[in-house]
Amino acid sequence: MQNLDTVKRGTTDIPVEEIFLRRWSPRAFAKQAVADRDLQAVFSAGGWAASCFNEQPWRFLVGRRGDSAWKRILEALVASNQAWASAAPVLYASFAKRTFTLNNQPNRVAQHDVGAASAQIALQATELGLYVHGMVGFDPEKLRSAFQVPDDFEPVACWALGYRGEPDDLSDHLKQREIEPRQRKPLLDWVFSEWGKPAL
Repeated sequence: MQNLDTVKRGTTDIPVEEIFLRRWSPRAFAKQAVADRDLQAVFSAGGWAASCFNEQPWRFLVGRRGDSAWKRILEALVASNQAWASAAPVLYASFAKRTFTLNNQPNRVAQHDVGAASAQIALQATELGLYVHGMVGFDPEKLRSAFQVPDDFEPVACWALGYRGEPDDLSDHLKQREIEPRQRKPLLDWVFSEWGKPAL
């Protein structure tokens, strides 16, 4: 089989930083533990994301294999995600604060800002030889109840984090997705000067 790092590395005709091409979301995770200093680094990177009025509306609940938080996050996932995410040594969940702290007004871009922090976490993880995979397949109310999350915070996503595992450990269907090349839409499909008219 071809080297998975080669298969999954993104390709582009337009030069970008290598880290963007190396970042991808595996489902096969090794059970190897992640050092606390590496977890501190990836979440610190997320904390430097831009946010509206510098609200930093993100919150993350983090569980390590064997602790109560990891188990509660796993139990909130849908069964199809539990099947592979149960191998990950770290599971975490992201939340968005619905209102601005300054004036208690709604923050309509809170989820956007949580996404920005999450992207930076993923890139820092990549730099450290780690991988993350985000999931929307979870029960938000089960997660909220399990951690007694305040009403002002909205569950956004759950995530698996760790070192890459072996595709052979996955079901045949997921293994095929794990080993197929990554693709991205060309800029002309989504960067416009007028709606539907390519800008670049």
